[in-house]
Amino acid sequence: MSHAIQTADLDWQLVDGIDVPVSKQFGDVYFSKDNGLLETRHVFLNGNDLSTRLTNLKPFEYFCVGETGFGTGLNILALWQLWQQVRPNNHSHLHAISVEKFPLSKADLIRALNAWPELKPLADQLISQYPMPIAGCHRLSFPEERFSLDLWLGDAHDIFPVIEKTAAVNAWFLDGFAPSCNPDMWEENVLNHIVRLSETGTTFASFSVAGVLKRGLKNHGISISRPRGFGHKREMLKAIWNPAEESNPSPAQESTQKKTGSALEINARPRQIAVIGAGIAGLSAAWAFAQRGHQVTIYDRSAPLSGGSGNPLALLNPKLCPVEQSAEHLMTLSWQHALNHYRKFKAFRPIQVNQLALKNPEQLLGLADEYPEGILAAQTVKDQEMQTAFPSLKLLAAGAVSPHQLRDEILQHPHIQYQQAKISHIEAATKPQLFADEQDLGGFDHVIVCTARETQQFFADYPLLKPIRGQVSWVNNQTQPLSQNTAYSYGGYCMQLNAEQLILGASFYPGRDDTEVLAEDHMHNYELIHGVFPEYAKSLPSLETWQGRASLRAQSQDYFPLLGKMKAEEEVYSFAGLGSKGFLFAPLCSEILAAQILGEVCLIPSHVVKKLSVTRFQKKVKMKKPYLKPQI
Repeated sequence: MSHAIQTADLDWQLVDGIDVPVSKQFGDVYFSKDNGLLETRHVFLNGNDLSTRLTNLKPFEYFCVGETGFGTGLNILALWQLWQQVRPNNHSHLHAISVEKFPLSKADLIRALNAWPELKPLADQLISQYPMPIAGCHRLSFPEERFSLDLWLGDAHDIFPVIEKTAAVNAWFLDGFAPSCNPDMWEENVLNHIVRLSETGTTFASFSVAGVLKRGLKNHGISISRPRGFGHKREMLKAIWNPAEESNPSPAQESTQKKTGSALEINARPRQIAVIGAGIAGLSAAWAFAQRGHQVTIYDRSAPLSGGSGNPLALLNPKLCPVEQSAEHLMTLSWQHALNHYRKFKAFRPIQVNQLALKNPEQLLGLADEYPEGILAAQTVKDQEMQTAFPSLKLLAAGAVSPHQLRDEILQHPHIQYQQAKISHIEAATKPQLFADEQDLGGFDHVIVCTARETQQFFADYPLLKPIRGQVSWVNNQTQPLSQNTAYSYGGYCMQLNAEQLILGASFYPGRDDTEVLAEDHMHNYELIHGVFPEYAKSLPSLETWQGRASLRAQSQDYFPLLGKMKAEEEVYSFAGLGSKGFLFAPLCSEILAAQILGEVCLIPSHVVKKLSVTRFQKKVKMKKPYLKPQI
């Protein structure tokens, strides 16, 4: 699907004191030289009747706007500004989807948006989360504004077919460069998927009234009008997908109407959600729903972070894929989303990770040339800050999370309540009922089971989760502390836990389920660091002074998390199998669950969603070849 992203190549024209960007790739301006903001309001906001529709959103209603060319972000900022002016105070949410093949560099985006001083407060927030130019979906969230944006980077022909329809788009900005400059954007394949992602009542607006666009929409039974355009343009396009009785429905219309006729009534309401398990999966899921205004109760049999998520520090250290696979690679997608998610917490600190090339150094270090500048750097042995015999790939965009501080921040959310209780069983009635032994804890709209290997007690025929024992160690090293902003990865890892202590690890023993802290595991962690930094390792205190923590990770058979319903008719969900990458995977997986449960747009390709489905093993075909661990 994906390729390396090429940023926009621009010329600039000065018009009435405003810098107007012009695409060299397409030979067209990004916005009207007359007044781009007024054109956006006339064509896209008024053309979709958004002022009235957004004003009238019901409590907890979700409204989605799709766009075919992000460009400078002007349309999205104008939409956001309108949302600020008319949104009801009722937990309704505005979400936008936009696709861009040639994103502006951040510097060019800042320059372009300087043309609109009235949008600067919003533009600054957008710029602060503007993603790295890597193919795939990037979610920008502004919870205080009840507004979010999925910016998909890549070719529209590749992206629209793989967007999972967990929610319909309510209004479309059919933007992008003129059909004469960019005909690919307006081809039948793209329009077919735009319609697939829509439903009865969806509206469409465009500055273009080109025949290819009108014909494409009419072929789907969509009603078109041509009101006056902006400025010197005589016409614009305005369209609506009317109910079947008002037009001749296409097969796509009839199918959609059957599936979505009562979607609004089902989805636009507050939810009571139970989360079983208070590790990073449970805490992340609770946060995702609480941020949307829903009430969440977390249950744990002992205490939050008492299991595999309770180490003193969590390192976000992904193994990145070749850049052409980035839009489909779970770990790369999770890394980008996790960085954007955790930086909003005080528990997060940005760091850089030196990934030592213990084998195949050319392959690992070659990634530095594939990714955009500022993400990776290849380092020779002479470049290393620590004396070692190995070159490394420095990941410049990484982070560390203090789990217990993160726990405290999440549990302070006004919509999250924590209770200590050992859930014995779930009765999956119309509203699932939770029981702690014989005590009835009440009914909930949805239950999310985040209990790692113990998840199988709540589901029949649950996929196998294997235990993996891991022990981390920490030791006083204040005489030779490492930089607070750097970590090292070498099969194990090490970094400063605080000003006085080094944390290192971790042992990895599949199939073991013991959690006693062992001297032999301290020795294992010592041997790992000694193998790459022998001189530094010799300076560490004796093993008798080392402290540690051992815990279990739960790993699925194919190393992907297990998400979703086991039974379609029951509102009980699984969220497990994160293995040793819990802090990396949990934020993205939580957003996927929110999309499935609340009927929102999903932020990963449909085939990746299928790889995460908890039911994916039910029809598993016996393999003829030995299983190979996938790149995720």
